Amino acid sequence: MTSRQESAATGVLEAVREAAPAVRAHGAEAEEQGRVPRETLRHLDRAGVFRMSVPERYDGLGLPVAEQARVVEEIARACPSTGWNMTVWLTGALMAGLYPEETRKEVFAGGSVRVSIGFAPTGRLTPVDGGYRLTGRWNYNSGCHAADWDCVAAMLEHPDGTEEEFFALVPLSEMSVVDDWDVSAGRGTGSATTVADEVFVPAHRLLPYEAATAGAPAVPEGEEPSGRGYGVVAFIMSLYAAMAVGTARGAYELFLERLPGRGITYTTWDDQRAHPLTQMQVAEAANKIDAGAALLGRVLTLMQERADAGVEPTTEEKGVVRGRAAFAATLAKEAVEVLHTMSGASVIKRSVPFQRFHRDILGFSLHALAQVHTNLEVQGRVLLGLDPGTDIL
Repeated sequence: MTSRQESAATGVLEAVREAAPAVRAHGAEAEEQGRVPRETLRHLDRAGVFRMSVPERYDGLGLPVAEQARVVEEIARACPSTGWNMTVWLTGALMAGLYPEETRKEVFAGGSVRVSIGFAPTGRLTPVDGGYRLTGRWNYNSGCHAADWDCVAAMLEHPDGTEEEFFALVPLSEMSVVDDWDVSAGRGTGSATTVADEVFVPAHRLLPYEAATAGAPAVPEGEEPSGRGYGVVAFIMSLYAAMAVGTARGAYELFLERLPGRGITYTTWDDQRAHPLTQMQVAEAANKIDAGAALLGRVLTLMQERADAGVEPTTEEKGVVRGRAAFAATLAKEAVEVLHTMSGASVIKRSVPFQRFHRDILGFSLHALAQVHTNLEVQGRVLLGLDPGTDIL
C-alpha cells in the first residue's frame, strides 16, 4: 500500500467512525423505509467510502481489500443493513473495473459510485445494431434504490442454439424498481426487484460470466497491474465476513449498554453483571467475535499476498477462502445469539436496537453464498484433495 493509500484509508476510517453515531441513529429509519436513508448516504459519501473500490486512475482510492473490510466492519457496527449494502456496492465497483476502458470511464466518471448486482441470470439479451436489448427481472437486488448502476446477469442465445451468460452494466435510471422488499430481517438493505424492459446495452457494457467472476482487472496497454485482482467471489465473501464481525461488535456494545441497573427477574440477583453465567457468556461472545476477526485476517492476508504477486490463488486457496470467511461470519452470528439469550423479554421491543442487529445477522446468514455448511463443504473437499464441487470460487 502506498503512502497516499495509507493516508486515504486512515482518513476514510476516521470519517466513518465520526459518522457512526448518526448512521446508527438512522438504523430504525432504514428499516421503516426499506432502504438506506439519504442522510446515511450523505455521511458515507462525504467519508469517501464509495471511492474505495474505484481505481486511482479514475479519481478513486483503490484501497486494498483489508482496508475496505475495516471500513465495512465499522459501518455494520453502526447499522447492519447499511454494512450489507456496502459489501454489494463495493463488489459492484470491483466488477465494473473488469470491463473495457470505455465502460470504466462511464461508470467511474464521478470517482464515487454505487453499483448493485443481480447475480441470478434472470434476464435475456437480444442482439441489435451496436449492442443488445435487455429484458428481465432481478430479485434481491440489494441497495438498488441508491445505486447508480446495476450489474445484472443475463443469458444470450447464440445462432447455434447454445447459451452464454453475461453481466450487463445498466444505469439504474434506465430500469425500474419494484418495491416488493417486505421481510423480517435486513429490511434496511432495500433488496427490491429491478426490471429492464427492452433496455439497450452497448456491446462494451457486456462481460462474459467467466471474466466477471475471475476478478482479473483489465489493464490498459502500457500500464502496470494495480495488484487488485482479488477475484469477485473471494472479495464479496471477505467483505461479508467483515460485515458480520462488525454487526456482532455493534450488538455486543448495545448489550453492554443495557446491562447497568438490570437484575434477573424472579430471582434475588439485582445485578445481572454479578451472575457467573452472564460473565461466562459475555466472555464467550467476545471470544467468538475476536476469533472470527482473526480468521478473517488470515483470509485478507492471503488475498492481498496473491494480488500483490500478480498470481491467481490456487483452487484449494479459493475453497479455503470461502470456508474461512463463512465460518468467521458464523462465529460472529453465534456471538449475537449468545447475547440475545441473556437480554430478557424486553429485547424484542422495536425501540431496542439490539433486536434489529439480531434479526439482521440471522437473515444475512441465510443467503445462498453465506450458508456456512455449503462453504465448509467446499473447503473440506479441497482440503481432502477433491474438486471443490462448484465453479463459484
